[in-house]
Amino acid sequence: MRIVLVGGGGREHALARAMARHGHAVHFTHDNPGFVGLGERTVADPMAAARHLSAELVVVGPEAPLAEGLVDHLEAEGFLAFGPSAAAARLESSKIFTKSLATRHGLPTAEARVVRRGDRLTLDRPWVVKLDGLAAGKGVWVPDSVAATEAALDEAFAARPDADVLLEERLEGPELSVLGIADGTRVVPLLPARDHKRRFDGDLGPNTGGMGAIAPVSVPEATLATCHDVLRRAVLGMKADGVPFRGVLYGGFMLTDSGPKLLEFNVRFGDPECQPLMTLLDEDPVPWFLGAARGELPGERLRFSSRHACCVVVSGADYPARGAHATITQLPRDSDDLVVYHAGTSSHDGALWATGGRVLGVTGLGPSAEAARSRAYQGVAEVRFAGAAWRGDIGL
Repeated sequence: MRIVLVGGGGREHALARAMARHGHAVHFTHDNPGFVGLGERTVADPMAAARHLSAELVVVGPEAPLAEGLVDHLEAEGFLAFGPSAAAARLESSKIFTKSLATRHGLPTAEARVVRRGDRLTLDRPWVVKLDGLAAGKGVWVPDSVAATEAALDEAFAARPDADVLLEERLEGPELSVLGIADGTRVVPLLPARDHKRRFDGDLGPNTGGMGAIAPVSVPEATLATCHDVLRRAVLGMKADGVPFRGVLYGGFMLTDSGPKLLEFNVRFGDPECQPLMTLLDEDPVPWFLGAARGELPGERLRFSSRHACCVVVSGADYPARGAHATITQLPRDSDDLVVYHAGTSSHDGALWATGGRVLGVTGLGPSAEAARSRAYQGVAEVRFAGAAWRGDIGL
């Protein structure tokens, strides 16, 4: 099948590998050295690429083109596209939209209020501060005091003066990522995963796009059932509101003492959650992507390996403030129990370069969570470029 893949990061490398290993002809709109051997480069503009190739499916990886309406434009010209419409993508592009949906449809979530620039506030406790809009996973502040909340609000309005801000109750507990593939009516969940957002060990430092992820995560069946029900009710709620959701629905949950509560929705595969999930997927993902695009999923359950996976992100030393710029002189070889996903690399002058904030996603597999974690860190130890940095506690 002729497939156009939009995006060039670690998530897209994982999607490309999962599709290519089932014999699909994947064509890439972006450069990524990890794509070598998995398909062919095409023109950068996704619409032009779809027309040029008479694409049978366009898979959109990043959130920005979804929010900008790429799927709407593709469907208007008769192309099948995996991803939500711009209207449905508001579940990620507007946290206030998501909070409204959750309130109207009874989804368990944190108390919240909308703040606009110039509002007079009297804060009685710390609040989580969230920019209303796409922020590449970095538009959230989690202050630990009222003064820090006020400072975070100032920073949010300085970053985007015209945006509204969501103040949200600060919840406590471990986080869980539960993703599902939706066709507008039904949603079929993937394995539960866990991202590690903070830059440094012990969940310290600034929020990032994600420093590593594991799958599956062991949680009580009742907890997982509640998370699955939230995805189901969200999809049904969107349909009832006249905005059917087709694509990947990513629910970020906090597992509180009173049960799972929804933190956010994303409308695409998480990065780096996609890396362990696609590595563990034990079937061709393309029929599921097509089924979502057509409005009819092909089954009731996705098939996954019984193994565990742990993805450790190797970044530049100054991430998230700035990206890396160094020659990569050594990488571990891919094998049955290790895959190196390229997130921020480029190839020029005959050398491989680290050129992004998050550079690599070294993903280990094993019969247990600890075995997968050990294999991932063995691979990380073989990475060589100036300033290479990573967390040492992914999966703990």
